[in-house]
Amino acid sequence: MSEAIKPDLYLVPTPIGNLQDITLRALDVLKSVDLILAEDTRTTGKLLKHFEIQRPFQSYHIFNEHKTVEKLVERMEQGQQLALVSDAGTPAISDPGFLLVRAAREAGLVVNCLPGATAFVPALVNSGLPNDRFVFEGFLPHKKGRKTRIEALLDEQRTMIFYESPHRLMKTLEQLKEAFGAERQACVSRELTKMFEENIAGTLEEVIEYYTEHPIKGEIVLTVAGKNPKA
Repeated sequence: MSEAIKPDLYLVPTPIGNLQDITLRALDVLKSVDLILAEDTRTTGKLLKHFEIQRPFQSYHIFNEHKTVEKLVERMEQGQQLALVSDAGTPAISDPGFLLVRAAREAGLVVNCLPGATAFVPALVNSGLPNDRFVFEGFLPHKKGRKTRIEALLDEQRTMIFYESPHRLMKTLEQLKEAFGAERQACVSRELTKMFEENIAGTLEEVIEYYTEHPIKGEIVLTVAGKNPKA
């Protein structure tokens, strides 16, 4: 029997809120690698401390990834095993990581992504909207290109998933209402897996009315129904 190929780079999902959601395999990998790459060393430091993991780690985020990718590939080529984690969820999903994965594969290195927490999956399932076909849009542009991106989705029939921040949620809901109509079904999932998890579903108009009267806090996933093909 041939020996299993040893990965050079692990992508390790971390909990999106509840620390119990980390997998046993993820803990084993984090305990064994030579270096952990963290989106925010403060956040990852707390996670490692909680699980009593003592391994070297350094920052790897959107502001420095272009500068560090080549050096990290060199380290893996020299035999070091690296693990990439985000602050929450699966690395490279609306987080830094794509450039490193691509560079590692181009260099002939072995990349292994572990299964684990990803915010949009429970949000989609909780929404009650069709989930046999869906499209993940991540974060909408903050300013330039925002309207164009929304207009490009006018005829989208699949359920749409967006990530959004609390201070931009109302703006996004209003823009989607203007584009898709007040009666389009939607769901706002907030603070998933945490004590105050909340999933507010209804028409865009109803969701806007709810959050006009209630404070908006925490990480948010917005799920919106696609266009009815019969409309």
